[in-house]
Amino acid sequence: MTSLTVNGSRVEVDRPDDTPLLTVLRDALSLVGSRFGCGQGLCGACLVLLDGRPVTSCETPLWQAADATVVTVEGLAADGPNPVQQSLIKHQAAQCGFCISGIVVRATALLEETPDPSAEEVAAALERQLCRCGTHQRIVEAVLAARTGSA
Repeated sequence: MTSLTVNGSRVEVDRPDDTPLLTVLRDALSLVGSRFGCGQGLCGACLVLLDGRPVTSCETPLWQAADATVVTVEGLAADGPNPVQQSLIKHQAAQCGFCISGIVVRATALLEETPDPSAEEVAAALERQLCRCGTHQRIVEAVLAARTGSA
């Protein structure tokens, strides 16, 4: 059994230690906001916060999350949409929605670390998570609006 805290709740998971955290979140805990994309940690669709830092859950083994705190996109919206989510909605910055949960996690982590990032810093932070639907510029603008509180 592996113990970890997910979105504020302590959970016990009976899975092999090398099981990807993404599999545990989706299959054992029914938290499906994090998506399986490439399976190699390249696309960012599976991003979660592990002890406050963004990690690709598809390549993070369960043992690495033992006794840690995991926050998924669902956890970021526990009390309603967070500022990044509100801004993405207001700016209609998501199209298909597949990558957006990872973008929300990455942008939220960026704003926690750098409360007033420049457009270049936002673009650099989201570089690995380029929206293939063509709304990437609106996503950057929405994160900048969330930064200023004008979401």
